[in-house]
Amino acid sequence: MTAATTPAARPSGGRRRIAAALAVLLGAAGAAVASGGAPASAAACGDGSFQSQVTVSGSTWTARDSAGGTVYSGTDFRAAVQAGIGSLTAGRTSIQRVVVRGNGTMSAGSRISLPSHTSLSVCGTINVTGSGSGDYAPVYSRGTTNIEVPYLNVTGTPVYGIFMRNVTNVWLGRLDMRLGSGLGVRIDNRGDTSQWTRNVRVDNVYVQGASSHAMETYGVDGLTVGTVTARDVGESGLLLNQTVNATVGTVDADNAGAGTGYAAFRMANRNGRIGSSYPNNIRVGTVKARGGGRGIFCVSESGGATVDRVDIAGTGNNSVLVENCYNVVIAGVSGTISGGGEVRIAARTEFPPSSGIRFQNLTVSNTNIRWSPCTGTNNTISNVTRANSTLTWC
Repeated sequence: MTAATTPAARPSGGRRRIAAALAVLLGAAGAAVASGGAPASAAACGDGSFQSQVTVSGSTWTARDSAGGTVYSGTDFRAAVQAGIGSLTAGRTSIQRVVVRGNGTMSAGSRISLPSHTSLSVCGTINVTGSGSGDYAPVYSRGTTNIEVPYLNVTGTPVYGIFMRNVTNVWLGRLDMRLGSGLGVRIDNRGDTSQWTRNVRVDNVYVQGASSHAMETYGVDGLTVGTVTARDVGESGLLLNQTVNATVGTVDADNAGAGTGYAAFRMANRNGRIGSSYPNNIRVGTVKARGGGRGIFCVSESGGATVDRVDIAGTGNNSVLVENCYNVVIAGVSGTISGGGEVRIAARTEFPPSSGIRFQNLTVSNTNIRWSPCTGTNNTISNVTRANSTLTWC
C-alpha cells in the first residue's frame, strides 16, 4: 500500500476550521469549531441551527425532523436517535445536524449509524449496558464521508465508544468516555485496505477505564489530534498503526497498559512508512506517562516520527522502547525520564534492525539506557544528562 506523500485534503469548514485545528495543537483549549463555523468554546452543546432534534420527557424519547414533525416517539433511545438521523434530507451533499438532548441507554450489541454528511451532537450521556462483540459502538460509521461528532459522552461497557471504518473527512470534537470495558475510539480502513481512511481530526478525547486502548488508528492518511487523555486503560493511550501524515498535540496517560507491553504512546505495523521510506511525517508535541506499562513504544517497522517533549516517570515496563524502527527522534525539544524500565533500542530478527534513532535533549534518572543487541546503524545519543543511570551503547 502506498500512502500519499502530500497532506490529504482538509475537512470541510474552510479556513476557520484549519485555524482551529492549529490552535488545538498549540494548546489553545476549546478551539474546536462547530459545523456552523463558530468556536465550540463559545457555544454550548446543541447551540446553533440543526435539522433534527431528539429529546426526552420522563421515559419517552421524541425525534423531530426539520419541520418539527414527529418521526419517533417511544422508550427506545437508540431508535429515537436513529430516526432523527433518518429524517435528514436523503441524498444530501452537505452536512446536516442532529442534536440529542438528554441521557440515554443502549445495549453494547447495538449501534447508532451515521451516514455521509451527518453531524451528531449528544448533549447528555449515552450509557452502554450488557456485552457485545464485533464492530458495535454507540457511534458508528463505515464507508462514509463528512462526519462530525462535536460532543459525545459515553459510560458503561461498549465494545467501542466510537467505531469508524473506511471514512473520509471526519471531525470528532470533545469526547468523554468513562468506561467499565471496551476501547474508546477506533478509526481504521480494515474493511477495504486498498483505500486509506483520510482526513481525520480529533480535538480532545478523555478515556477512563477502557479495557483496551483509549484511541487507536489503523490505515489513516492525514490525522490531526489535539489531546488524548488516558486514565487507567488496559492497553495504550494512543496507538497509531500504519498511519501517515499525522500531527498530535499531547498524549497524557496515567496507568495505561499496566502489566503489559503497551504504552502511553505506541506506533506499530509500519506506522509512518510512506512507500518504502520513512520521511518525517509523524509529529507529537508531548508524551506524558505515569506508571502503567511503557511510556513510548515504537515497533514493527514503524518510524518517520519526532516526539518533541517527553515526561515519563515510574513505568512498569520500558520507559522508551524502540524495536525495529527507523528515523525516530526522542526528544526533538526536551524531556525527562525518571525511574521505571530502561530506555532501550532493541531488535527482533524478522525485521531489519533500527536505524536513524536519536535519543537527545533528555534528562534520565534512576533508569538505564541500553542499545542491545548491537545491530543497526546511525543510532545516536546526544545532549543526554544521566543521574543514577548507566549507558550501554554500541
